[in-house]
Amino acid sequence: MIEKLFVKEGIKRVRLNEYFEKELERAGYGGMEIKRTPMGTQITVKAEKPGMIIGKDGKRIKKLTEEVAMRHELDNPQLDVQPIEVPELCATLMANRLAKLIERGWHFRRAGRSLLQRIMENGTTGCEIVMSGKLKGPRGRMEKMVEGYIKHCGEAAEEMIDRGYAIAKVKSGVIGVQVWIVRPDAERPDAFRIIKKEEQEPEVKEEGEVEEVKGNNKEKEEEGDRDKEE
Repeated sequence: MIEKLFVKEGIKRVRLNEYFEKELERAGYGGMEIKRTPMGTQITVKAEKPGMIIGKDGKRIKKLTEEVAMRHELDNPQLDVQPIEVPELCATLMANRLAKLIERGWHFRRAGRSLLQRIMENGTTGCEIVMSGKLKGPRGRMEKMVEGYIKHCGEAAEEMIDRGYAIAKVKSGVIGVQVWIVRPDAERPDAFRIIKKEEQEPEVKEEGEVEEVKGNNKEKEEEGDRDKEE
């Protein structure tokens, strides 16, 4: 059945993402994209430090390619590494950073607010951070921090929002971290602007045309006087 095929492909994608998160943690892993090509499977990995993934003379990226082909059953995988120009605009990278801060002992509100401020300072349209788990006390709870413009549903939300998720392992249990970022270049469907109508300047006639108009007016007045006398 075609449904089983979609589920199988989704499981492969999740497992591959978890593998990259573990292996490329020090390189600042920021997500991946998979595309099917006639030559094989093209995997684009986004990272803050691409040099650590490539390695000396490309040895590490060759090793990663071999392990991916052996463990994840992909047809002729080809790894491509792209650098992340602005780390604060990558939701996956920011979620991993927030999880690491919580694991180091930062208070969840302090860590969330500092990260939210850094993200908004880089020209982001909006950001939402959600932390859930045993944040304070034995009972689980949820903490949400929102700033700017956020769209939660619709086709536009899928296109304009970058989503990231990470897990922080602490003594009290597991804390889930979710980061949503609206990119600065995202086009808002409900945004509008008022265009002012340009005022048309009066046409300025040349001096010769004005004199001709005056002369024609005088001739018409003289003809009118003659008609009255007759």
